[in-house]
Amino acid sequence: MLQALKVSAPVLRWLERWGESGALRATKGAAVKTLAEMPGPSALGFAWDLFARGGLSRLHELQAEGLSRYGPVWKASFGPILTVHVAEPALIEEVLRQEGQHPIRSDLSSWKDYRQQRGHSYGLLTSEGEEWQRVRSLLGKQMLCPRAVGALGEGLNAVVTDLLTRLQLRRRRHPAGLVTDVTQEFYRYGLEGVSSVLFETRLGCLAEQLPPETERFVASLGSMFSLTLLTMAMPHWLHRLLPQPWQRFCASWDYMFQFAQGHIDKRLSEEAERVARGEGRGGQYLASFLSQQGLSMKDVYGNVTELLLAGVDTISSSLSWSLYELSRAPELQSLVREEVEAVMGGRAVPESTDIAQMPLLKAVVKEVLRLYPVIPANARVIADRDITVGGYLIPKKTLITLCHYATSRDPRFFPEPDQFCPQRWLDRTHSPNPFATLPFGVGKRSCIGRRIALLELHLALARILTHFEVRPDPAGGEVRPMTRTLLVPASPINLQLNER
Repeated sequence: MLQALKVSAPVLRWLERWGESGALRATKGAAVKTLAEMPGPSALGFAWDLFARGGLSRLHELQAEGLSRYGPVWKASFGPILTVHVAEPALIEEVLRQEGQHPIRSDLSSWKDYRQQRGHSYGLLTSEGEEWQRVRSLLGKQMLCPRAVGALGEGLNAVVTDLLTRLQLRRRRHPAGLVTDVTQEFYRYGLEGVSSVLFETRLGCLAEQLPPETERFVASLGSMFSLTLLTMAMPHWLHRLLPQPWQRFCASWDYMFQFAQGHIDKRLSEEAERVARGEGRGGQYLASFLSQQGLSMKDVYGNVTELLLAGVDTISSSLSWSLYELSRAPELQSLVREEVEAVMGGRAVPESTDIAQMPLLKAVVKEVLRLYPVIPANARVIADRDITVGGYLIPKKTLITLCHYATSRDPRFFPEPDQFCPQRWLDRTHSPNPFATLPFGVGKRSCIGRRIALLELHLALARILTHFEVRPDPAGGEVRPMTRTLLVPASPINLQLNER
């Protein structure tokens, strides 16, 4: 059984350079303490922090506050859920090294409850154990293979072309060339891009008028994410007393499953007709790939529905933050643009292979993912045994939250941590702890769509910068992040796009 975490060469180099961390040395040889001895707020105190001081939208900020108040490991109760928080890179590594053969990312109890009620199959985000391993292995052949992902570049560039057309239309309608709430535009781009990967079809998200069924899907997706934390915190009996949140949550999932199933059935039917005519299967889009691997259609529906929602916020938030930060750093924006144009050599459209020659562009995205990790906290549940973390004995089946937002803004690892400084990733003398920022996770349970998401981000950012000078809204102020299960902008990001 594989018990050790497979780490990359940079991780190993860092470990060789720095050796055992201070946090690990401090606990070495000390008596193991119990969960009862672990510091943390009372249930009432944590509820006060949440609901009297900004609600669930402040969960990412509470990570930094918890680290300051209680140290690198603390506990807190959220409704019926007791969570151990870990906000030290070396201790995050300690957790991940003990996660075992079939790591459990988190319970996502309300997502699972919905599937049990409706009789839907679990997908990659909700399944566990051998079922998860089987699907992960199948999808990895397509989603983690550089050659397979690179082949998506042409289709994704077609989506970027439509995005540029839509941005030009939006800016021309405003006298100052302003595009308001760009996150919504990039949300459309993210959904259109992932649909091209999953269905090899277009949903019309970037058309001037959003199709009603697509508009309803977008609304359902937003509603589901906003209700996830609330429904997880509510015990089952409370759903009967206060039924509206649970009913809205289920209605959102109902439509998302219906939407995905409709597109899957349509594409597979078209493919069957093509095969019957002797024309072959056509493209290897993921829904077709899964259906050919022996999965039941129920399992295909469950996995594709979850994959459809998994990447949209990653694209929309990260692309919005990238342009927001670059709009406030015009000299840096010019340097990135010069790099992109030099690599393209007069071509209008970059290829997927060009991105490797754009280190500053890649550093911009990496820095944005450090400052604004789409998943501000990951989680693990060690189901089969107790483990020791930071000198504390953590009982099996305890939810452990890995506080990535807190560690990625820790000045011990990132000087001036709140400053947008992509150049820090190009400085070979600066070698931060590799577990301090993990926007896509690490190990077997890392984000399976990370290569596709990064390709979408890099292609869109490269072409937007060659088409527009991006400036901040003259009447706008600072935009801060908030937690909505995922980390998203707390207020609209408005940008001035000047055609070049």
